[in-house]
Amino acid sequence: MTRSIRVAIGLALATTSIPVLAQQRPDQVQARQIYEKVITFRTSQGQGQVPPMVAYLEGVLRDAGISADNIVKLPKAETVGMLVRVPGSYRNAKPILFSAHMDVVDARPEDWKRDPYKLIEENGYFYGRGTIDNKGGVVALMSTILRMQKAGVKPKRTLVFAFIGDEETGLDETDGTTRQVAAHPWVKGAEFAINTDAGGGLLAPDGKPMIYLVQGAEKTYATFELTATNKGGHSSRPRTDNAIYEIARAVTRIDEYRFPAMSNDLTRSYLGAVGKVTPGPAGEMLKRFAANPEDSAAADAIAGIPEFVGTTRTTCVATMLSGGHAENALPQKATATVNCRIFPGVSIDDVQKKLTTQVADPKISVKVLGAPFASPVSELRPDIERAITQSIHKRYPGVAVTPYLESGGTDGMVYRTAGIPTWATSGIFIKPEEMFAHGLDERVPVKSFYDGLDHIHDLAVALGGD
Repeated sequence: MTRSIRVAIGLALATTSIPVLAQQRPDQVQARQIYEKVITFRTSQGQGQVPPMVAYLEGVLRDAGISADNIVKLPKAETVGMLVRVPGSYRNAKPILFSAHMDVVDARPEDWKRDPYKLIEENGYFYGRGTIDNKGGVVALMSTILRMQKAGVKPKRTLVFAFIGDEETGLDETDGTTRQVAAHPWVKGAEFAINTDAGGGLLAPDGKPMIYLVQGAEKTYATFELTATNKGGHSSRPRTDNAIYEIARAVTRIDEYRFPAMSNDLTRSYLGAVGKVTPGPAGEMLKRFAANPEDSAAADAIAGIPEFVGTTRTTCVATMLSGGHAENALPQKATATVNCRIFPGVSIDDVQKKLTTQVADPKISVKVLGAPFASPVSELRPDIERAITQSIHKRYPGVAVTPYLESGGTDGMVYRTAGIPTWATSGIFIKPEEMFAHGLDERVPVKSFYDGLDHIHDLAVALGGD
């Protein structure tokens, strides 16, 4: 998973400071214990640790009195997903889905300063693989279920909590746990979903909150493989037809192409809101583009800012190269992998055709890898916006709340494609430069972790109806 909140912002305009965490409540103590335990599971692909983690979570739920008929497991190869249902009193009302993923990108302990599979609290942060992506979300779901169970809360709407086992690797697989969840009778036909795996607030360098972002759309993730083939030969007899040179020229041509600027209501709202709290020329360009997407100067300026370029156009970038089979032989094959993040409304076929045109070499094939798919935009509904805003303003009064387009990919893509409008909101505030999901020293502010717990609980109560 990648979060599009790495925004280069200088001085904050907001005046609200982060309050000091009060003495912990019993539910916070319990959540911290669960957090500490789930971080120890190395739930990356090939490790086989998702099933043991699910067994642990199921045990906690059963000990709390959640009945077996409200828990279902969805196996897939070495991993597994889990659904937990909190039945509502309105039987004819559509259910509401809450989602988090349990798997993580692998972390090699020898590369980290701290053990990535041990929760370490240090200098106001929780460190460990998955602390923010997305075991914090897993704990938020667990905490919400346990709090509602202990308080005897019976919502009007049935709430279904999904624990996904392969978000990092299985989004485009027909039997992935997310797709199993979307097709399950408890979930199919859900009115909407709340995804904990994206969305969040930005903190300025001085720790003040600046803006809160709600993910309402995601770009299509598609990978293309470019291949040049040749009969090869001896390296002592070089020729002008060389597969490596041909693939190099093809990649260079792709690098030279810039997809046209695009926008929709969601991205204009997002860029305009972020522009208001971004000082200097960058903020001006964001506001200009939001006001007039035909402003080519603003679009060109934004294209030079990696944090925002993905919000204004389709992007394709070479990520891998491979070629040749021996140091003393002319290459018989060379390949380049090009990863594209495609703006909503643009088809995968159109991007493939554009890449083929840009390569301009009939000897090079351009093939789509896997089975990528596009998902629609979920326009932020007034009732969803109101519930999220009310929750955020409990802790950060007055902070602006705006939807945004995710340049990466999450389970929300699958839910939206299945006809379930989805909004991602974690309740977590963090400085952009401290976002280390998928990287070394992944961390989350301690205060933000506990805020995230309350945020998801707030939404479950407000949207489920108590």
